[in-house]
Amino acid sequence: MAEKQGSWVTDEVYITYTLRFIYACVVYSIIGFSWGALMGGIGEFRHFVDHRLHGNLIVRAHTHINLLGWVEMAIFAAVYYLVPRLVQRPIFSIGLVKTHFWIHNIGVIGMVVFFTTAGVLGGRASVTAAPEQIEQIVKPWMVLVGISGSLVLLANLIWAYNIYKTCAGRKKAA
Repeated sequence: MAEKQGSWVTDEVYITYTLRFIYACVVYSIIGFSWGALMGGIGEFRHFVDHRLHGNLIVRAHTHINLLGWVEMAIFAAVYYLVPRLVQRPIFSIGLVKTHFWIHNIGVIGMVVFFTTAGVLGGRASVTAAPEQIEQIVKPWMVLVGISGSLVLLANLIWAYNIYKTCAGRKKAA
């Protein structure tokens, strides 16, 4: 049975951005898997993240690059690919797909960089500084983690809205 041709099959911008989600997924997965292997395989690194004050923030960075980077990006690509075919309608807004992609990536990269920075600075300072001093070092970086996480949340809400609008009214249009 031949697939019904629609803009979701021929729209180059839509195809390009769906593929960008896949490419980002692959890049994030390689970074995340490599990071995990290094944390597990290098004893000094493992000791740092396990035993230094705030060293565990580096593990959170690793977790977020895997979950929000490779897993979510794969899910987004799959949903952007499947939903228009299921409802036989183009995606509601290509502009929202683009916005989602860029805001999500900025947020994920921010979270990973700021978690890592807080973990490294906090862990290094824990050798000589008092816990209160370490908190002062880590605090501004964690504020930036929160801002970055808010960007990821915003991107996810944009995605949900775009998918909802794509599916809404499907039966009326048929």
